[in-house]
Amino acid sequence: MKADGEAAKSIVDKSGMPKGNSVHISQLMLLVCAAIWGGSYVSSKYALEVFPVQWLMGVRMIGACAIMFVIFFGTLRKTFTKKLIIPSLITGVTYYATLVLQTEGLQTIDPGRSAFLTAAYCVITPFSAWLIVKKKPTILGLIAAVVCVAGVGFVALKPGMFVLTLSYGDILTLVCAAVFAFNLTFLAYYSRKYNPVTLTFGQFVVSGVLFLAGALIYEPLPNFNGADNLSIFANMFYLIVVVTVAAQIMQNYSLVNLSTANASVIMCTESLFTLLFSTLLYHEYVSNMAFVGFALIFAAIIIASLGEHYGSKERTK
Repeated sequence: MKADGEAAKSIVDKSGMPKGNSVHISQLMLLVCAAIWGGSYVSSKYALEVFPVQWLMGVRMIGACAIMFVIFFGTLRKTFTKKLIIPSLITGVTYYATLVLQTEGLQTIDPGRSAFLTAAYCVITPFSAWLIVKKKPTILGLIAAVVCVAGVGFVALKPGMFVLTLSYGDILTLVCAAVFAFNLTFLAYYSRKYNPVTLTFGQFVVSGVLFLAGALIYEPLPNFNGADNLSIFANMFYLIVVVTVAAQIMQNYSLVNLSTANASVIMCTESLFTLLFSTLLYHEYVSNMAFVGFALIFAAIIIASLGEHYGSKERTK
């Protein structure tokens, strides 16, 4: 794990990020990121009342690109080369597909349900890594996959009936989790070769262009008639500045001092924060069966993280 820490520090040096945060401060910062991401589901749900899916995500991505361009101009000018075109296209297209699927699904299911189904990416990622970088999943990873499938089964059960019913929104969100797993695997692979901040910027540019193109071709313009403009502005500010930019910077700070396993356990609390915010702000109702399913999915994420942790320890022996 020492080698992982040194690699992380060298990455941060290249991206212009300062070093020296303690482990506890980094854990706290990552927990704040999880809370921020958790709030994004409820905020997106309200923003969708005005913005069609691709308009919402296009404005969010292009806005984030503009802010990152100003903040990281020196880094981007030095490190964005022709070699980053292919990695930017691959990560950008998979990121675009992830957000389209997730946001489309969010139109028909509650935020908390969406968050827990999306969180299945933590369990799928070891298998996408197996396909892409030939890294076999651990025994704990396989157990996590079984537990996750059981959790999804409980989420799909109708209250009071032993009948599995996954809605169209549920299916889109599960497909989103699978695509997101591949997106993260590609990001991890390319981040070892290129500056991570520059790679993230390239991903945002590609996905933003795709969103705006899709919006112009397939969707009507945003409808602000009867909307609370102040509320919409607040939601978009939160999604662009806080969720996409600020949380990303905080995450980069935090990952300097944390192992992948430690970080992933903290990051998966995003689904818990989403359920909390959705219950308080969106008045989401969770059935007993769904609650059991959410608990199993969360347990699967923890098991998968432990599998990655012990797998890393075995490889460093």
